[in-house]
Amino acid sequence: MSAPVDAAAYPGGLAQQGGTVSDASCLTRTPVFGVVRPVDEAQVRTALAFAEENELVVSVGGTQHALGGQASHPGGLVVDMRGLNAITVDEHARTATVQAGATWHQVLEAVHPLGLSVATMPSVDVLSVGGTVSVNAHGLDFRAGSLSSTIRSLRVMLADGTVHRVGPEQEPELFQAVVGGYGLFGVVLDVELNLVDSEMYRLRSTVIQHRDFPQVFASQVAADDAVRLTYTHLSTSPDSLLQEAIVYTYERVDTTEPVPPLKERASDQASRLIFNLARTGDFGQRLRWAAQRELLPRVRGCLQSRNEALREAEACMVGRNQAMYESLGFLQNRLPQYTDVLHEYFLPPDQIVPFLDELRAQLGRHDAQLLSASIRSVHREDIVLDYAQGERFSLVLYLSQEVNDEASADMASLTRALVASSLDLGGTFYLPYQQHYTREQVAQAYPRLEEFFATKRHYDPGLRFQNSFSARFG
Repeated sequence: MSAPVDAAAYPGGLAQQGGTVSDASCLTRTPVFGVVRPVDEAQVRTALAFAEENELVVSVGGTQHALGGQASHPGGLVVDMRGLNAITVDEHARTATVQAGATWHQVLEAVHPLGLSVATMPSVDVLSVGGTVSVNAHGLDFRAGSLSSTIRSLRVMLADGTVHRVGPEQEPELFQAVVGGYGLFGVVLDVELNLVDSEMYRLRSTVIQHRDFPQVFASQVAADDAVRLTYTHLSTSPDSLLQEAIVYTYERVDTTEPVPPLKERASDQASRLIFNLARTGDFGQRLRWAAQRELLPRVRGCLQSRNEALREAEACMVGRNQAMYESLGFLQNRLPQYTDVLHEYFLPPDQIVPFLDELRAQLGRHDAQLLSASIRSVHREDIVLDYAQGERFSLVLYLSQEVNDEASADMASLTRALVASSLDLGGTFYLPYQQHYTREQVAQAYPRLEEFFATKRHYDPGLRFQNSFSARFG
């Protein structure tokens, strides 16, 4: 038996020796060899060489918003990439080269003064770019699709320390596996993103019944070329649970007005109070939906002059970057007895209503509190683990549960029921969250799963990169 590896022998020292790491939910705590926080490529290569020499597995992490152990492995070396966060913008080429540890908040702040915007990004801007590439995130721009369609190239360091620049036309096999590959092929160093013009939009909101959503989306959103961004919030009130919806659209407008500077939200404290009340049950849920349905349209109504509207972060006239400049600080849960988890399901357009009806029934059988439910639109992408097998509606659920074993078991039961329902309806489910599903269900949702792991064995024959996903399903 080989001698235990001495963490103190790590060149330059570890940021954390031993101990455990967790994720944003605080439900997944994993004992690790240690954590290294490199600040340049040389230090990344040193980490991989140390892991190779000492036969340690490596997991790659960022802001830790994957909620099922996708950025850790028992006894492994965690490479925390947040120290690599440089951003370089090429105005002429209309690209931004972003190191993996930078957040989308930082990217927006870098491109906005130049009159540019990202082609797409996740709907929360505090996530790291490398992490969201590894899960192929998507957001408000339903026409652009997920991140994979907006990446010109990226650089990834493999286990042997070599760096490959890959893209849709350059080493496409590796590119299609790394994007949405959960950090299992190498360390993403930086990403070259396509940029688009910064634009002004008119924000509109329309209250509809959930059964009308597919028709409204097709005729009033997708068919209107002026609509560039969209999302839909569903009711969380017991009186209209998942049966009432607000469709938000951002319509392109012609204006000579200068795009105003980015503005932070000023309402997080009040929003957090309402959100935390929603964790307590029916009264809080009714209050939150009433505020969203009745109060917010009046707060951001088009009653002020255009110049006044431009200065408001949530006004009727809003810049493209401002619409995406959303850290959702009010979601920061400070109540230790609760934690929040995410689910996401991808349904064919004609199956979103049946799935919502099944979701309503399942919520009645379980204890978890639904804090938010929103719908976006995605489509098929050319990557190996693609969650959209065609045009799909994405249903994102934000749920609160108590922090105890009974509540975790209840959440697992709810997840299994919803995964089964989504598959029965021809849909799929997202993988970056708690892994309460079976390998058979993953293979049904992701038919190229075997190809994915075969490609991993080709590029990482020593299986140096590991996490909870590869351990359970690889």
